[in-house]
Amino acid sequence: MYKIFSVDDHIIEPANLWADRVSKKYRELAPHVVHDGSNEFWEYENQRALTMGLNAVAGRPRDEWAMEPTRFSDMLPGCYDPKERARDLLSQGVLASAAFPTLPRFGGMLFNSFKDKDLAYECVKAWNDYVLDEWCPAGPPGLFVPMIITATWDPVLGEQEIKRCLDKGAKALCFVENPVPDGLPSFHVKDGHWDPIWRVCDEAGIPICMHTLSSGYKPIIDPEASYTTNIAAGNVTGMLAAINMLLSGVCERFPTIKMCWSEAGIGWIPSVLERADRQIDRHQFWGGRPKLKPSEIFRRNMFACMVDEPIGLSLWELIGADNILCETDYPHADTSFPKTQKVYAELFAGIPDHVIEKVSHTNAERIFDWQMADPALATINTPWIPPTGWPERHTTTATNLTTTASTDNGCRTFIKGGPLIEQCRKPIGPDGRCEAGHQNT
Repeated sequence: MYKIFSVDDHIIEPANLWADRVSKKYRELAPHVVHDGSNEFWEYENQRALTMGLNAVAGRPRDEWAMEPTRFSDMLPGCYDPKERARDLLSQGVLASAAFPTLPRFGGMLFNSFKDKDLAYECVKAWNDYVLDEWCPAGPPGLFVPMIITATWDPVLGEQEIKRCLDKGAKALCFVENPVPDGLPSFHVKDGHWDPIWRVCDEAGIPICMHTLSSGYKPIIDPEASYTTNIAAGNVTGMLAAINMLLSGVCERFPTIKMCWSEAGIGWIPSVLERADRQIDRHQFWGGRPKLKPSEIFRRNMFACMVDEPIGLSLWELIGADNILCETDYPHADTSFPKTQKVYAELFAGIPDHVIEKVSHTNAERIFDWQMADPALATINTPWIPPTGWPERHTTTATNLTTTASTDNGCRTFIKGGPLIEQCRKPIGPDGRCEAGHQNT
């Protein structure tokens, strides 16, 4: 059995997460689930969103996958129930799992968009308390790694929340790969704007985990391209974010900081580092030169994850065996579940044993300072069987959805955005059409 430490899984938040935890005055404004016909909406600050089907395909045959909205009854219970998640992961030999949020976006940036920042802060704390007090304790010791989000709109407040959670056992921070698309200051700013976040994580020794697409920025390849085209290019934002961070000066100011890049892959790393080193050398006389090459900063401070990437892993000597982590991406479309052991057996074929040990779990144990669950708890010799009665399938085409919920007179048409199906919200003209061309009634 391969002992797997997955540094990229995802929580589909249960319907009562915020309703049970925010103060009474915010219960109608904080995220909560409402029913409208055959759909289940997340509703918050007069906005509605739906969970996109590809976020919760674990256990489903590929010929049943779709982008359409997903109800809780469509999902495998392990998507939102930590006890069922533990059952599913242990059946695959996964002994540790760090999970990113879904509704708050992969870097927790949803709450940056809230008008009421007191509400936003309560929502951040509620997500963290759920993870620390309910999600992680629901599995055997070592299985669920306590990873939190924080207040991105105010780094000092963000530092305060990280410290609060460190006292409760937090071992990692989920953070945005690039804050600029959401209107926040750059990582390159010289005034130390983000230093409270970097400093508290560095001093506590916890890694900062950044998921591709967490910034909300997606390069437009071709407006006529299929969504599959954009998925195929999904690692590009991770590549851009990694280069940006390498040259931002953050790792020079905080030389022991640890940064993990999730779901951006690893095969691109050698060529990107080679080019970055070369450009720094060529342009140093007018553009400046850091004390360390980008490749040296990467080897010292950064770690990258792979799902199922045999070509990328074959480059382990160029990337660095100590810098590669693995992930199962449960319950997203890249997940190896329920064939994780088979997938990794094929992936690790021909790879030296000492590299397999590092990539599968010991690198992550070191970086997260974490002891995985007891391997004796794994149930890989027992065939995984879906729960009785699952799934109940309810489908609606996302492009046909409309709602009368207020969005400050913005367009109410639902579009695919990040991990959710969200309202367009662009301004509506006198003819009822928004700037994107959607007709509103």
